[in-house]
Amino acid sequence: MQRIAGSITDVAAAVDASAWVRAMRAGDFAAAWAIGDKNLAELAGSADGHRDKHAGPRHLQRIWRGEELRDRRVLVRCYHGLGDTIQFARFIPGLRRIAREVIVWCQADLLPLVERVDGVDRVIPLHEGTPDVAFDVDIEIMEIPHAIRAQRTQFEMRAPYLRLGSHGLPRSGGGDAALSVGLVWDVGDWDERRRVPALLLRRFCMDGVKLYALQAGPAREAATEIGAIDAGAPDIETLARRLARLDLVISVDTMVAHLSAALGRETWIMLHSQCDWRWPASGSRTYWYPSARLFHQRRAGEWSDVITDVRSALEARVQADRSKVGAHHDASPQVIATPGGDNPPSRVSPPPDAGRANADRADRGSLAGSRQDGPVPASRES
Repeated sequence: MQRIAGSITDVAAAVDASAWVRAMRAGDFAAAWAIGDKNLAELAGSADGHRDKHAGPRHLQRIWRGEELRDRRVLVRCYHGLGDTIQFARFIPGLRRIAREVIVWCQADLLPLVERVDGVDRVIPLHEGTPDVAFDVDIEIMEIPHAIRAQRTQFEMRAPYLRLGSHGLPRSGGGDAALSVGLVWDVGDWDERRRVPALLLRRFCMDGVKLYALQAGPAREAATEIGAIDAGAPDIETLARRLARLDLVISVDTMVAHLSAALGRETWIMLHSQCDWRWPASGSRTYWYPSARLFHQRRAGEWSDVITDVRSALEARVQADRSKVGAHHDASPQVIATPGGDNPPSRVSPPPDAGRANADRADRGSLAGSRQDGPVPASRES
């Protein structure tokens, strides 16, 4: 039997992969955990099970071997991409409910966000050596749902689990009613399937939309060709604050998509035809993020249909906002006669949420960052 490596995501690359992927996509987590249990038992009886679990490439290490977590000091190792850490941080509260202490050893870029996740007692920056902290048992962050036997309610994001700092967001009254849309189109060289030709995004230029490029790395230079304002950020917390000031984020499957959706922002994700196991093979919704909408390639390597679908959805989104604003402007106080005719008429104002989208946008101010800020650190995020 082929060895299942490091984490929940590696189960999908090994034996029983099709059954495991079907279970995860269907939300049949009990079946997925049963497959994981079977593999753990086989690993324990194999030569690999008796080798040092911390040896070899980190992303291939199987850290949790079924050890008891209750009332223990647990070290959570974050050995995969930034997006993986963001996505699976939702399970830390469930782990903390049974553990005595939870220490997260995560990517330095994510420290300010992860330290504010419920259930985290301590965070320390990940490095190439050994963690300088005492612990009883360790686990990789993507192994947590299996270890705690996570149920559907723990997967579903009922509310944003990432929070920004208490000093709040910078605000200014810009008065711009355009829909502010952030764009990411390229993950770099490590997965060309997740790269949308930048010029295709020019189709998102339309009346009522202002485009902002959140792209990192060399692909950032294409922002001008797209017609987008460069809003690249120097670090991930600054990026998170800029995401929080946008109406919508349109991204390929990358860290920015996870960050935006984990913050509860409206996020549209463009997926290639053989999308990762965490996304459904078809359909526009996912239990991972209620604010996310998925757009699938129909043919491998062909993005034109995806761009057409996104543009149509964007046009509908702009029109819906215009209708809300128009309804607000057209609304006038209504006079309602009271019984008996002796009392003064009551005045009913427009509903309190009328025109909210326009008002929120007017409060966001400028998103464009200075070019000297530099890009968000590049990584092999998922």
